[in-house]
Amino acid sequence: MSTKFFTNSEENTLIKKFEGVFTYNPNIQYFDALVGYFRASGYFRIRPFLNKVPNIRILVGINIDKMLADAQKEGLEFFKNHEKTKEDFINKIQEDIEKANYDKDTEKGILQFIDDLIEKKIQIKAHPEKKIHAKVYILRPEPFNEHTPATAITGSSNLTDAGLGGGNFYNYEFNVQLNDHEEVKFATSEFEKLWAESVDILPVDIQNIKKETYLNEEITPFELYIKLLTEYFGKNIDYDPDSVGDLPQNFKKLSYQVDAVNEGFNMLLKHNGFMLADVVGLGKTVIAAMVAKKFVLQNGRDNTKILVVYPPAVEKNWKNTFKDFQLDKYTKFITNGSLEKILDGHQDYWNKEDYDLVIVDEAHKFRNYLTGAFQNLQLICKSPRANKGLIEGIQKKVILVSATPLNNRPDDIFYQIQMFQDARQSTLPITNLTSFFAPLMERYKTLKRFDELDVNKLRTIYGKIRKNVIEPITIRRTRTDLENIPEYKIDLDEQGIKFPKVEPPKKVEYLMDEKLNELFYKTVEYLTKTDVNKIPVYIAYSRYQAIAGLKQDIQDKYYENAETVSKSLAFIMKTQLIKRLESSFYAFKKSLGNFQTATDRMIDMFDNNKVFIAPDTNVNKLLNDGWSQEDIETYIERLSEENPKNQTFKSSDFKDGFIESLKKDSKLLKELVKGWNAIDDDPKLKIFLSELTKQFLNKKTNLEGKLVIFSESKDTVDYLAKALDDAGRKDVLVISAANRKQMYDTIVTNFDANWAADKQVSE
Repeated sequence: MSTKFFTNSEENTLIKKFEGVFTYNPNIQYFDALVGYFRASGYFRIRPFLNKVPNIRILVGINIDKMLADAQKEGLEFFKNHEKTKEDFINKIQEDIEKANYDKDTEKGILQFIDDLIEKKIQIKAHPEKKIHAKVYILRPEPFNEHTPATAITGSSNLTDAGLGGGNFYNYEFNVQLNDHEEVKFATSEFEKLWAESVDILPVDIQNIKKETYLNEEITPFELYIKLLTEYFGKNIDYDPDSVGDLPQNFKKLSYQVDAVNEGFNMLLKHNGFMLADVVGLGKTVIAAMVAKKFVLQNGRDNTKILVVYPPAVEKNWKNTFKDFQLDKYTKFITNGSLEKILDGHQDYWNKEDYDLVIVDEAHKFRNYLTGAFQNLQLICKSPRANKGLIEGIQKKVILVSATPLNNRPDDIFYQIQMFQDARQSTLPITNLTSFFAPLMERYKTLKRFDELDVNKLRTIYGKIRKNVIEPITIRRTRTDLENIPEYKIDLDEQGIKFPKVEPPKKVEYLMDEKLNELFYKTVEYLTKTDVNKIPVYIAYSRYQAIAGLKQDIQDKYYENAETVSKSLAFIMKTQLIKRLESSFYAFKKSLGNFQTATDRMIDMFDNNKVFIAPDTNVNKLLNDGWSQEDIETYIERLSEENPKNQTFKSSDFKDGFIESLKKDSKLLKELVKGWNAIDDDPKLKIFLSELTKQFLNKKTNLEGKLVIFSESKDTVDYLAKALDDAGRKDVLVISAANRKQMYDTIVTNFDANWAADKQVSE
């Protein structure tokens, strides 16, 4: 179907339309453009088509609102301020040249543009009063009448590279091409009215631009070298080792941290945020505190409020560090799961608009933009600053702290960056992040559909993201970097700081007897195996795929993407069970028993014709606490008033075969539970206890005589603690989420004294 509309998709771009019009209508004498935004890069794109066009006129809209605000502030009466209008335009052109790529084609294009202005081949005006949002391009011959072909193009495209669709990443635009005489005549008439009211941009002003940029032919080699350093390193060339001021007692001024502070602060000013992604142990908490201190000093103590978002496990670390740096009175601290308190106006927090700087620890936990936690954080970060400090701008400054900046999907990175960047007008090398990420996200989704992931294609996707998006806003160093950079290594050596060398893992084997070995491998098969047709022939985790077991019309009514959600939950449970099996037999037995109980309870629900599915509560916990089915049904009915996903279903609401799958799972689980209950021997625990003194706490290799054991399972931790107590060890410290806050001082006391003195390195 033929249409006059085009959208910059595929080959249907504005630049292609220009090429077609100039090719098939060589008699064009006028090229008139009315645009809100004009960039030299856009002019470079169309310039090859304009060689034979004698009259080129470009009318640019100026943001009059800012000018009025400035005039009001200074108490000036604002009329048609021609000089101010011209100044705004000149500044924009000069900035465009300053930011251009340093290649031959770009320089040639800029010089051509300036020469065209000087020779009056092109005329440019700026309207002093009207805030022009219209985009109109008129291409007509002379004379122009109902018998001569002419074109007017209007829509959303500005005269920029992205608007024309000329680069690798360009905007989605919506334009229409009009060729009827009356339509072109009307557009021309409106253009002439605005043109007559507008202000000239004089060639002498453009000459000044040429003198004030790197295009100045009188520039010396030394000045060019300084320009190169400035463009590449930015304000980091102004390195000042004392710029972070005095540090608190027991904190050493380390050059690699000072560099990170200077670089990070410059990123805050330029991009409104950055990622602090040094590897574990280099002191990200302290670096963030030093950047915050510098921000407070430059923005003004009376003008600055800071928000620190942290996981509960590191609460005291953040609070103590900020107290040491005397930042606590400017700062509110909140756990990453409590952000709604700020949005709800909780009395313990300032309003979201009051914060000037937001620091988010373990920012990778906010990778899913569909979660409520992410959306709460984005609302806080994107709300404008209420108080104007000495640092200009209304946008908040954001520091995302994470040791894994690329451990996310392209979608997650795209949305996370928007905590401090505008998706369509970013300050990064890629201006339009939406256009840049869209094809990469689609390629990523395509790759994930295949059973075997193409690592090379995946590497290509993340390589583009790293180069164009991550690197300009990320500070990341490893311990190897600090050792390989002479300045850092010398500084660390002089201050007596040495990072411990991590030895490769040492294998400690334990042997299972024939009976245990057979049960172990049967368990792994039952938990993980499927046949070639992807139909489970072992445990199907049906208890955790209940919404996918509902009939399709019921799924559609209550649950989106039921199949995908169910498979994800089943995979999580499978992974958890395998992890527990590797953690300790005790933890695995406990989890396996819970799985069997949950499955059998759902079978009982089917028998009673009341199947509870309630994501907003834990049905198994309610049953453990003695709730009757009638009480649970009443409670779920109340929950469904706010979230209809909480429901009580009938057995007939489920697909044929689902109850059979549940019963099959139950049978296999009972078989495994019976087998593991018959196992009293734990060879892993035995070998651990026997090697404890002989190897793990051997004074020859473990000078401090301390051993730290980590586990994801609290059941395993409690199991080990009891076994060590039974073995006569009374020097065991057990830490978990339940007591870590109360035991913080004890944990710190148990660190080596040298580590405590240099705590900013080890966090």
